[in-house]
Amino acid sequence: MKPVCLVIGAGAGIGGTAGARFALEGYHAVLCRRSDQPGLDRLIEGIKADGGDASGFLLNATQADTIETMVADIERDIGPIEVVIYNLGAQIGDRNLADTSYKAFEMGWRLATLGLFRAASAVCPLMEQRGRGTFIVTSATAAIRGNAGQHSHAAAMGGRRMLCQSLNAEFGPKGIHIAHVLIDGPVDAPDTLGKMLGPEQFQALRETRGLENDGLMLPAKIADTYLHLAQQHRSTWTHEMDLRSFVGIPWWND
Repeated sequence: MKPVCLVIGAGAGIGGTAGARFALEGYHAVLCRRSDQPGLDRLIEGIKADGGDASGFLLNATQADTIETMVADIERDIGPIEVVIYNLGAQIGDRNLADTSYKAFEMGWRLATLGLFRAASAVCPLMEQRGRGTFIVTSATAAIRGNAGQHSHAAAMGGRRMLCQSLNAEFGPKGIHIAHVLIDGPVDAPDTLGKMLGPEQFQALRETRGLENDGLMLPAKIADTYLHLAQQHRSTWTHEMDLRSFVGIPWWND
């Protein structure tokens, strides 16, 4: 059996691209996303066309037992999970406090924090038994700075960051690499930033900041960084890092 790279939140941007990158390195990529079976099928077919191994599931990470059952099925039927990329987002757009419903606030927490807790609870004991494993968590600027209109997102991502630190404190000495990756800037991803901005505004942004300008972070280059994290020697693990374009303004100066 090949080692498995499990991607929870495998859209056409960071998640799906990272899964494809790991598949090229000999992993079986298991891609999970909430919806869009045709889109998931295209990702899997693309990986196989490039000579990699992949499979996928539609997954509602807010429902009870879905993550836990999926992990058990993968370990039984596909192979040992050696890398997890937790890439579920919790962005609902800018909303002032009065427009942030309890339901929306809770949904952000369920996706960003509780879902990560559930995934770690299911996978980390298995990694502990094997004495190795990598857990890469995609995060956002909101994890370290709460801006106006980001009540749900900042609370959820701040919780995600602290959970990563707690997981690292417990499982790092047991050989499990927990890496919290701060995405500090816009990513050239049509199914996240593209949906938030709309097709016309997204294309305009790509033409002015993206493409050859390198002002938007490229999912393929983020995937290269994730692979590097998974290959790091344990004497020099990166536990937290922030990524941004060379023209991006760092979160501490913005």
